[in-house]
Amino acid sequence: MATQTQATTLKKTAKLTSTRSIAVIGILGALSAVVMAFEFPLPFLPAFYKLDFSEVPVLLGGFALGPAAAAVIEAMKVILHMLIGGGSQTAGIGELANFIIGCSLVVPAALIYRYHKARKTAVVGMGVGTVLMAVVGGLMNAFLLLPIYAAAFHMPLNAIIGMGTKINASINNMTTFVLFATTPLNLIKAVLVSIITFALYKYVSPVLHGRRR
Repeated sequence: MATQTQATTLKKTAKLTSTRSIAVIGILGALSAVVMAFEFPLPFLPAFYKLDFSEVPVLLGGFALGPAAAAVIEAMKVILHMLIGGGSQTAGIGELANFIIGCSLVVPAALIYRYHKARKTAVVGMGVGTVLMAVVGGLMNAFLLLPIYAAAFHMPLNAIIGMGTKINASINNMTTFVLFATTPLNLIKAVLVSIITFALYKYVSPVLHGRRR
């Protein structure tokens, strides 16, 4: 009888946990989409490169619920952003870039943290994610995103590179564009997102896990 009661309790707990996880993922996805709307350019980068902190809720969710949840939250953020018209300015290319490059930060960080939940591991995970975000962001922009962006808006690729040249004379080809524009943006974003997440997680973790502090 006791065994049956325990089994029933475990099933109810698992169902409740699953329901809570889905709710948390939905809330964080919506929050990320809202935060994504508050983007701003940096004076030393081309105007179409903008900084936002929408990966903060995603990374918080990844630390609390795991890497798969982080990817789902990232996808929800992008989809919601496009549904409210955020993708009209970039023909969806910016959102595709945001998803892929965002996942390169949050998924590895959440995966590393998942196997040993400690502050040091969180820092290591975010460090690995920061490096991957810079590398993936550079490769994606050079070989896929910038060429697609140029084609979608019927403009030569050299025109995009020229936007970087106007701001930084060292930018004169795709390689230097990635080195002096794309990579700095991704590094700055990853570092700031990591710092904010690290500062917040201790306080929001009980809420995300449904525990009382």
